[in-house]
Amino acid sequence: MSTERPDNDVTGPRRRRPPLAVASVAAAVLLAGGGGAYWASTAAGDGGAADSGAADRKSAPLLALDAPADAPVSAASSSDTPPPGIAPGEPDPGGPPVVYRAAGELPDGPDEAAVHHARGTVASADVARLAKALGIPGSPRTEGTSWVVGDDDGPGALLKVTKQAPGTWTFARTTPSKPCESGMMCANGASEPGGDPVSEKAAKAAAVPVLKAAGQDDAALNAGQLMGDVRVVNADPKIDGLPTYGWSTGVQVGPDGEVTGGSGHLKALEKGDTYPAVGADEALKQLNAASRGEGDAGRDIGGCATPVPHQGEPKPSDPQCVPSNGKRAPVEQTVEDAVFGLALNYVDGRQTLVPSWLFTVRQAPGGPENTVTQVAVDPKFIEKPDAPTPSGDRKVTSYGADGRTLEVTFWGGVCSTYTASAKESAGQVRISVTEKPQEGKKACIMIAKELTRTVTLEKPLGDRTVIDAASGGAVPRT
Repeated sequence: MSTERPDNDVTGPRRRRPPLAVASVAAAVLLAGGGGAYWASTAAGDGGAADSGAADRKSAPLLALDAPADAPVSAASSSDTPPPGIAPGEPDPGGPPVVYRAAGELPDGPDEAAVHHARGTVASADVARLAKALGIPGSPRTEGTSWVVGDDDGPGALLKVTKQAPGTWTFARTTPSKPCESGMMCANGASEPGGDPVSEKAAKAAAVPVLKAAGQDDAALNAGQLMGDVRVVNADPKIDGLPTYGWSTGVQVGPDGEVTGGSGHLKALEKGDTYPAVGADEALKQLNAASRGEGDAGRDIGGCATPVPHQGEPKPSDPQCVPSNGKRAPVEQTVEDAVFGLALNYVDGRQTLVPSWLFTVRQAPGGPENTVTQVAVDPKFIEKPDAPTPSGDRKVTSYGADGRTLEVTFWGGVCSTYTASAKESAGQVRISVTEKPQEGKKACIMIAKELTRTVTLEKPLGDRTVIDAASGGAVPRT
């Protein structure tokens, strides 16, 4: 994520405390309280803009956030592109709890903000514009659910763009953009091997035409990432004046200054409903509650058995040790900055940028810096998740679709029967695979095998997302 920080001052009735100051605060302070209830700040109005806005917000539907498979709904953390599984700064469900402490006072932020949805389809003209900026000849053609420009049967340059919003695009150049000189051996890439990366300035200059064609010309750029001799320009756009997280465009620039690869989103987001927002104090309280887990206040952790230090020696500390009461000591991370923005989530199975606080955290002074996000929408406007599915349900690993027919794949045993069912909505199809042990089987070989079951939908799947009911995560398509 770019280190550039926007001015977070937002006009509104909420008093904005001074921004978090790092250098002037010597000790971290555990945050408690804060936030302030939104309705209390507007209930005193007798007409006027405040009351009108409150009426509009009351009519906004509950926000149905989909839980990712490997992380809590409220917390997502990473560097520029969140990898699957547990990211740096994110609490490990199998490890000690994480306590986030602020190095100073946090901002209140705006009173309200809107969600932004990925809707609609990508036009051929938009794909052609991006292809031209990448230097790929030819017109967009249809292949399955994607637009394609270039050569996909051998060495060359290839651009693929999914037709459905958000129009995820990928580009790769597998041959030199310029002919090899006589007697020279060229790699199966955009340049000769062993070259030196271009400067950050040169990489940004090469990426600008591509970013402009993708509608990201006003994004904050960071060209510090290197992949061997290839420099990567990461662009984090502003949407509705707010910084974004999880919506980056990456452009790879080879040592010869040519663009060799990239990925991003081509379809512009649509502004949705506006929701009241909580301040950074309250968001950090929610983040700490999520990292501890329900019912665990993080107290009575107990001590670990460690050698008694000699006089004058510091007391040893091992955050991974398990004390006698079975609870691990919490790992502390310092919040060094807080910016109000928009972070990627899934709402009813669709990619959506949701108002969120973007916390810059660091576990130790001088250590790596990570970003942890927390949804900033007032909890009153977030739909409560469904009850957990029975433990006997199987996790769906992939699916294939043909019209109304959905074929789901999962791992199961040889001595049980499995039934797949679907719960459909406008944006998603939620799949449940239920296991039932076969009657009369007193002994069974413990072996797992990959199984498939077919579900007939009420309507063709279309662009709806398939969600696994057992995990709450999106299921990849085969």
